[in-house]
Amino acid sequence: MNYKTYIPTENLNPYVRFFWSLDNSMEIAPLQSFRAMADGCPGIIFQHPDDGCFYQKEKALPQIFLYGQSTKFTELTLKGKMNAIGIYLHPSSLKLIFGLNPEELTDSCLDVNELCKKTGFSLLEQLNDAKTVKQRIEILSVFLFLHIKANDFNKNEVMAYALSAIMRSGGNIILRDLQEQLQMSERTFERKFKEYVGITPKLFTRICRFQSSLNQMRNNTFEKLSDVAFQNDYSDQSHFIRSFREFAGFSPNQYQNFSKEVVENLSQLKK
Repeated sequence: MNYKTYIPTENLNPYVRFFWSLDNSMEIAPLQSFRAMADGCPGIIFQHPDDGCFYQKEKALPQIFLYGQSTKFTELTLKGKMNAIGIYLHPSSLKLIFGLNPEELTDSCLDVNELCKKTGFSLLEQLNDAKTVKQRIEILSVFLFLHIKANDFNKNEVMAYALSAIMRSGGNIILRDLQEQLQMSERTFERKFKEYVGITPKLFTRICRFQSSLNQMRNNTFEKLSDVAFQNDYSDQSHFIRSFREFAGFSPNQYQNFSKEVVENLSQLKK
């Protein structure tokens, strides 16, 4: 599979981590199994209509869909060939770009055509007519920018600071200290964070810690699993493995030996 990433334009940097494309023109098995790992970020995926389609629980996903935060791994099946373009958004972008309540999209997705009705932007038609990945990314960029301009939600600087602090720490942060720094009660902090990101700060922190350990495994910067557990502040190796299974859908050993990460946080299961 041919996977590439693309840097967003400067005006989209606060909202988009990167664009990506994935295609495979070779003949492949009719059914392929994937697992999307929890990563703390929402996103958008466009599937070319002439090629394959992702299914979740035997239901075809929309040709272009917006997905929210995931509280655990997601099992997906691909029928046909892969020809897709994705947008990897920042954790708070559902609110900042579209003005959506991110909690409503947690562990769920939305047909992007529903959003196009607000702007009258013929997104799907333009994407289907485009001939190159570059053209499609330009179309998607215009679509995002139109929604940003139309969205009257103001950035919550306090929650943005909290979000940044958790991410910088790799999930190794004491939330009570952060709450005290922000002069908020636990209940108020949790409510405001969920309104901004879509999940609780405790869960987001756990996902960040998982992602930190996953990056260490991707880069092979460890000698044994207990090193990964210790360096990411897990109580022991068993705790690390349980957390990894929860967010990845398999153990660290299975991730290394029986899966292939075709897109960041999307793994194809080997047969």
